[in-house]
Amino acid sequence: MERISVSPVFVARSVELAELAAALDRAGAGQPQALLVAGDAGVGKTRLLEEFAAVAGARGAAFALGGCVEVGADGLPYAPVASALRALHRALPAEVERAAVGSEAHLAQLLPELGDAAEAAAAARDEYGRARLFEHTAQFFERLAADRTVVVALEDLHWSDRSTRELLVYLVRMLHDARVVLVGSYRSDDLHRRHPLRPFLAELDRLRTVQRLDLARLARAEVAEQLHGILDAAPSPQLLDRVFTRSEGIPFFVEELAASHQQGCSAGLTDSLRDLLLVRVEALPEPVQNVLRALAQGGSAVEYRLLEAVLGLPEDELIALLRAAVDVNILRPTADGDGYRFRHALVREAVADDLLPGEGSRIKRRYATVLAERPQLVHDDERTTRLANYWYAAGDPERALPAALDAAREARSRSAFAEQLHLLERALELWDRVPGEVLARLRPGADVESYPLDPADPADPSAPSDGPEPCSRSGPRCVDLLAEAAVAARLAGERERSLGLCRQALRLIDETADPARAAWFLTLSSRVCGPGDQAKAELEHARRLIGDGPPSAVQAEVLTRLAACDVVEWPVEEDLDLAESAVRIARQVGAETVELHARCTLSSLLVGLDREQEGLAELDLVLPRALALQDPDLLSRTHVLYTDVYEGLGRSAEAVEVARAGARMARINGLLGASGTTLRGNLAESLISLGELDEAADLLAAAPPELGSAGERGFLARMRGVIALLRDDLPEAARQLACCIEQSAPSRFQFQLPEAELTIRLAVAEGRFQDARAELLRQLGAAFPRGKSRYVWPLLVHGAAAEADGYGLPAAADGRPEVLARIRGAAAGLRRTLPLERGWSLLLDAELARADGRSEPETYRAAAEALEATGLPYPLDLALLRAAEAEAARGDRAAAAGLLHRAQAQAARHGDVRTRREAALLAERARLRPADGPAGPQPQGGPEPEPAVFGLTPRERDVLRLVALGRTNRQIAQELFISPKTASVHVSNILAKLEVAGRGEAAAMAHRLRLVPA
Repeated sequence: MERISVSPVFVARSVELAELAAALDRAGAGQPQALLVAGDAGVGKTRLLEEFAAVAGARGAAFALGGCVEVGADGLPYAPVASALRALHRALPAEVERAAVGSEAHLAQLLPELGDAAEAAAAARDEYGRARLFEHTAQFFERLAADRTVVVALEDLHWSDRSTRELLVYLVRMLHDARVVLVGSYRSDDLHRRHPLRPFLAELDRLRTVQRLDLARLARAEVAEQLHGILDAAPSPQLLDRVFTRSEGIPFFVEELAASHQQGCSAGLTDSLRDLLLVRVEALPEPVQNVLRALAQGGSAVEYRLLEAVLGLPEDELIALLRAAVDVNILRPTADGDGYRFRHALVREAVADDLLPGEGSRIKRRYATVLAERPQLVHDDERTTRLANYWYAAGDPERALPAALDAAREARSRSAFAEQLHLLERALELWDRVPGEVLARLRPGADVESYPLDPADPADPSAPSDGPEPCSRSGPRCVDLLAEAAVAARLAGERERSLGLCRQALRLIDETADPARAAWFLTLSSRVCGPGDQAKAELEHARRLIGDGPPSAVQAEVLTRLAACDVVEWPVEEDLDLAESAVRIARQVGAETVELHARCTLSSLLVGLDREQEGLAELDLVLPRALALQDPDLLSRTHVLYTDVYEGLGRSAEAVEVARAGARMARINGLLGASGTTLRGNLAESLISLGELDEAADLLAAAPPELGSAGERGFLARMRGVIALLRDDLPEAARQLACCIEQSAPSRFQFQLPEAELTIRLAVAEGRFQDARAELLRQLGAAFPRGKSRYVWPLLVHGAAAEADGYGLPAAADGRPEVLARIRGAAAGLRRTLPLERGWSLLLDAELARADGRSEPETYRAAAEALEATGLPYPLDLALLRAAEAEAARGDRAAAAGLLHRAQAQAARHGDVRTRREAALLAERARLRPADGPAGPQPQGGPEPEPAVFGLTPRERDVLRLVALGRTNRQIAQELFISPKTASVHVSNILAKLEVAGRGEAAAMAHRLRLVPA
């Protein structure tokens, strides 16, 4: 009679199931959910997911389960995602295919059934292939979840490959407003200190959207409930005590012990975990045990036809043996009905560990032999890697090495760089253990851009050779393998490993005999080092090696990268010569991609040397050819450069148009997480320049907070800070500025000068004039290069404005002449040819005069006229406001009112709350009424009318505020645009009305009675 080993009662997990059901409801409302289910092996993670699947199905959701396999650590990329996609495809074929339209080539890297293998390999042709794959996967799930909630559950993440983990993190971050639930489960007791899942979990813990469910072991009463369900009767106290003690509250062990008890096997209550797991296996007939041993060596799940071929048994006999194992609940059919797996991985591990020495490798060899002869027995996306793992586990280096190379190429074609690196490192490990005649037949090649293959090498590194070729540990083929491994390490983010592989290759290369290869590795090493003196030294060395040699793609790339070393910081004319030589050499040897990248570098250098029109002409040459090549890297780089140049020229409307086109291109090509972040920031910057604050704020709010590099995230934070400052939200501006500083990029000029400008503006807004001066002096400590005027002019203007606003404050008086002299000195070397530059220059002259105590309304008017020609509201609003203030100080109230009205109208149109507030204060101080009527509603949160106190008039309250700040009569007169005599009369009236003896008492009373702000 069949015994029950799985409890029909779902015990002790009602809270966790309710949490999952609640997440399902939230996802149904358009809030994507991510949950992690953690617990010891056997604690019930799979059972919980099975129950959740039933709940999801009852509510009309699509549920797909994917399981990680143990060979995932050995290079089987995306295995659980592929199995989940396959399950979705089986359940919803029409919906899945509709959702995949336009993304077939990319999704085929995960599930070959969705596209053509050749197209999939082409989609992964460059280092951005993984970014495109991730983005298209996110888009696929968004489209699939448009009409129903989709649940994707990935089991056994402790066995997951790195590519799967990175894809899962990307989906958690990028899925917005999608009806998707992502669930992952893992064994918490398997996570040793160096387990690769630990960094993944730490990263997810930083995301507030991820919920973790920790499954506790069962209490004694819960074990009793489980036993009751299995035995269909209440267990005796003695049995309960023994089972609870032995199982330690692990539900799976409770089931095993209960099954042993049902079968009258006292050995089932042994203290040995291994014996407990094997007790029911050993009770089966020997032929069934042989099937289980073979199945345990095949992986987490094995296809039926593969198992049949490995065992070589008649089909009827094999099915009978499998049925015997299924009936006692040791084996289960796989979800797709195509094979078998152990009901629990712990049993499979125990069976595998129980094999005799040599028995396991013999079975692995049989798997490898069968799969090599009949590759159709497994899915296309698993075949190559599983074969490589079988040969490696079988201890056959001669077959394991070529299989590892094949699997590495396949991993590369799926943009699984970490798995590619692992397989290539395995190949390097096996190299010395393979006879020379076998190595001579290998053609590993170097599937990397611009790598210098020998003239005799075929274009396709995998093509067969005409005859044997000498190949040794120090030979070129090993160096080729090191080249692929070094690039894979760089793309996988393993920079130190990439650098080590480059150093290893350079030790094997004779620089005199093979300078091109040596130069190539030095170039790669410079990329791994990052910007700095070390990288430049590597490139200089490479240039010396091949500078006088024949033209080559390597030579062109060396010159391009050497020219680019100074492109951000301090470009010089010599860099132009290098870039032009790179373009010429690349064209000569037909290296089109290298040529176009060299032209992009040349464009950046021309812009950096104030030759923007020539730089734009280079981009005009690159863009159509990049479109023809459909090269996403070139297209994204070109769009980024266009937007940067247009914004620097003050052509913000054109920058917005190009940035939007670039954002569309980035989304199509899955680059939103790469260059798309920079394009988002550039678009926001240009929208702010045009006064489109709401659109810019919405764009920045939609950016995932962890996306992009630290410098890019700092750039976006700075844009948010600028918007907050314009909206007069000083706490938010300070918070975003702090975030920007925390993630500050190493480049001084491109990132830190705008950061310093925002720091100064915020310090002035908060009345911290000394802090503003200190920041300005920090930036004036070094000279500024050409081509950076767009960043320097605003810094100097706001620095001068800070000095002007602090005029009259005793603490700010000391050192002001020296600061103003340094500002003038820095401005002397800046270009003034563009309308925007002329406007900034005139505005600076006017602010410097104000900082000297002089009012020059004509200069402000001239600045406003020049800035108005650009069509940009900023800094036109500042020029108009200051012009109105200067005219009021001179006594021309009509002119001041007209200028003030223009400033207020423009500020209202563009959402510039701060300028509107300052304009309102100016109107109050100067008693101005705009000549053309009201300028619009006052900003929200503005000052309300104050009640009369002690008979003080509104003007006397203005004077009292300044008295409380310690202003003299002359300073009060300057601030309120009145004469010193009138100010003196107001002060006398205030002292009389407050019945105080002097200014100090008046100030104290004003503060005590809250007649002035604290």
